Amino acid sequence: MILCMTSAREEKTTSESAMLDECLKQIAEKDTDALSRLYLRTKDSVFGFALSILKNVHDAEDVLQECYLNVYSAASGYDSYGKPLAWILTITRNLCYRKLREHEKMSTIPQEDWERYLEEKEGITSEDKLVLHTCMNCLTEDERQIVVLHAVSGFKHREIAQLLSMRISTVLSKYNRALKKMRNNLERGVLQK
Repeated sequence: MILCMTSAREEKTTSESAMLDECLKQIAEKDTDALSRLYLRTKDSVFGFALSILKNVHDAEDVLQECYLNVYSAASGYDSYGKPLAWILTITRNLCYRKLREHEKMSTIPQEDWERYLEEKEGITSEDKLVLHTCMNCLTEDERQIVVLHAVSGFKHREIAQLLSMRISTVLSKYNRALKKMRNNLERGVLQK
């Protein structure tokens, strides 16, 4: 049964990648409808990733828009390796780092920004919101980014390792450490009530 579930998940990921690849081919031919489809399928991942780096909703929104402008202009140079989302997130990461250099800032994410983002995101339960709120308060920068990418955006640990230029063992270690911190924080909170 586990094999069937894993196989179905991999099949869904493969078909999603193929669909994104096809969109990018059409965008290379200046098809704006394909850009709209790509945007609708990837905007949450791009925004979540940008927000995890920039820690500012307004800057993340700017990067979101700029990312798709760059995708539109660079699509003709895209070579498919079966990882179209990784290509898009590499563009996102580069834009984020450029924005950080421009502003030379590292600020915390205001609570209302995360709450607004979570309210707009479908499928986030109140328990998820509590866990994410806890993340923002008790995790290091790297741990927070890894948890957001995995839990909110749905990236696999090896994909996160590639995006953040870390070894997979480092990503797994930081992720497990983050979960332990969050669990301890939540247990302390429950015990204090």
